[in-house]
Amino acid sequence: MSAAEIKTNTDQKMQKSLESLKSSLAKIRSGRANPGILEHIHVDYYGNPTPLSQVASLGLADARTINVQPFEKTMVAAVEKAIRDSDLGLNPASQGTVIRVPMPALTEERRRELTKVVKSEGEDTKIAVRNLRRDANEHLKRLTKDKEISEDEERRATDEIQKMTDKAVVDIDKIIVEKEKEIMTV
Repeated sequence: MSAAEIKTNTDQKMQKSLESLKSSLAKIRSGRANPGILEHIHVDYYGNPTPLSQVASLGLADARTINVQPFEKTMVAAVEKAIRDSDLGLNPASQGTVIRVPMPALTEERRRELTKVVKSEGEDTKIAVRNLRRDANEHLKRLTKDKEISEDEERRATDEIQKMTDKAVVDIDKIIVEKEKEIMTV
């Protein structure tokens, strides 16, 4: 594996870490309706656990309400039950073929707890990015030791990996600040 491949591989893994952070933060309720928080819910569809997005269309009715419209009328009860039984603490209400999921307002205390969770997620992602940097640097040192790349190449690649790490950390901080702001907005 060359230094360029190591850099490319590390960059891809860092981007995956950022995407993972974004998806995990999307599941954190902020008081504002976001269909993304229902994505991980599975519905019992004729005996098979199926993602909610495959059995119903998700949309926003207003800033605090998500509309869930099952593709089959017979699935309304199952979808409603799956949402109610999820760990999100939501209380869906069925209106014919449409299920309305109101997002309850968050208390100040709950908002503060959620910001702590967000910070923790961000810190975990930063640790993952730093571990990727460490692994890449170790790999580069091995290549230098085995005389596959020169010390200058190693130094250049290490500097570039450090720049990628710094950029990823800045991106993580931006994402965290944005989510905290979203949570704290009443």
